[in-house]
Amino acid sequence: MTWLLSSLSGLAAGFLSGTFGIGGGVVLVPMLALVLGLGQHEAQGMTLAIMLLPVGLAAVIEYHRAGQVRWRLVAPLVVGFLAGVWAGSEVATAVAERPLRLGFVAFLVAIAIRNWRVAGGASSAGASVAPAGPARWATGHALWIGAAGGAASGLLGIGGAVLMIPLLVAVVGLTQHEAQGTSLAVMLPPIGLPGVLVYSGSRGGLPWLVVACVAAGFLLGGALGAKMARRMAGPALIRGFALFQFTVAAGLLVRVLL
Repeated sequence: MTWLLSSLSGLAAGFLSGTFGIGGGVVLVPMLALVLGLGQHEAQGMTLAIMLLPVGLAAVIEYHRAGQVRWRLVAPLVVGFLAGVWAGSEVATAVAERPLRLGFVAFLVAIAIRNWRVAGGASSAGASVAPAGPARWATGHALWIGAAGGAASGLLGIGGAVLMIPLLVAVVGLTQHEAQGTSLAVMLPPIGLPGVLVYSGSRGGLPWLVVACVAAGFLLGGALGAKMARRMAGPALIRGFALFQFTVAAGLLVRVLL
């Protein structure tokens, strides 16, 4: 039963990842905690381990075919991410589970509110989000945006894209679809390895068979989700993601309080 639940969790997370362009951690961490009953630290460590595999490859291919991956920004984003994820993981292993989970809930709510406001503004203007094109110093911005995403990934167990996507839109000037495709491409290399080593060492290892089942489901779900995203307008995509974030935050908050 655990294997089945793990595969279905990966499938659902992969679908949402492909649809919203996230690396999967923001979906997998609460899903592993709520469905499989894992602790916050274990769920975060497992998620980083799953993200070591190129589970988002099928989704990236879909975005690339639509010309929605800014490949020249991928390398600086990866460099920044590697530096940030190690630091974030070191901090997370020293924090107790309850405040860590409450911090994750607060983070989700803040990002969701920001996304909802952006989507509302774009809808009233009758245009997609941030269509102006990449900023002049896009590569330099990509370095610190990657570092911020890496720190969030290590600290909260998320893929980092939930933070990088809005920054790539607001600061660099990418469209929502471009930010999603580029962010997924950043997750193809094993950039979470420093974080996995920290979590694995502090928790006495990880359940690698469960990791494999989740990863297999994630790969299939990612391809299906990316096909869905290409049919959605930018504002609708952001608003849907914001609603999902509110739902996840509510579920985790209930578990913390009970």
